[in-house]
Amino acid sequence: MQLIPAIDLLDGHCVRLHQGDYDQVTRFSDEPVAQALSWQRQGARCLHLVDLDGARSGLPVNDSAVKAITAALDIPVQLGGGVRSAERAEELLACGLERVILGTVALEQPELVEWLAARHPGRIVVGIDARNGKVATRGWIEESGTEATALARRFSGSGIAAIVSTDIATDGTLAGPNLTALRAMAEASAVPVIASGGIGSLEHLLSLLALEPLGVEGVIVGRALYDGRVNLAEALQAIDDGRLQDVFEPPGSAGIA
Repeated sequence: MQLIPAIDLLDGHCVRLHQGDYDQVTRFSDEPVAQALSWQRQGARCLHLVDLDGARSGLPVNDSAVKAITAALDIPVQLGGGVRSAERAEELLACGLERVILGTVALEQPELVEWLAARHPGRIVVGIDARNGKVATRGWIEESGTEATALARRFSGSGIAAIVSTDIATDGTLAGPNLTALRAMAEASAVPVIASGGIGSLEHLLSLLALEPLGVEGVIVGRALYDGRVNLAEALQAIDDGRLQDVFEPPGSAGIA
């Protein structure tokens, strides 16, 4: 399982929202490039960016920061937030991003996502943000009547690289991931799932290893890293050790469940 540090950008600053609420903002850094380089030095193997301004308004307010980060890093970078057209997706891919994540447009124009996935194999990800099991869009401001698991099934065989599954109720709370919802998403999805939301401790991270056989291949962590509740280097090692323990567990032992 891959641990992916997150940098959420709002007006060029590194921030975190509580449950997606733009009125509950914590600013962690005014230097997003320096923060990205710090995660890379600590062992991150890829980086997750969220353009919060883009998610809310659709405007590319943070493009200068995004381009500076991708130019500075040696590791792959993915971005979500406000990617609502083919032109925007291709512009971002051309500036050095490894993957782009489409959320609102995945619900409203799924055929466009499939077209992009065919045009850019391995580089298109669908973001499914859910509140009470239903898909939320446009920076989590609007809610739909579509079940998150139904949208995941819609993209089976579509050629997308992965699904980022965010549980809005736990996002930014540090209270732990919604394992029930993640299991349902993994069972509904025919492509790998990346978990997002709620991680507040090393134990929370290790709890996700039980879902790895179902297709949960990664986890995005934000606030817990900034708060120091999770040490990136230690967490990366613990996840690797946890996987090895699971693989080499003696027959008859309970293992990780």
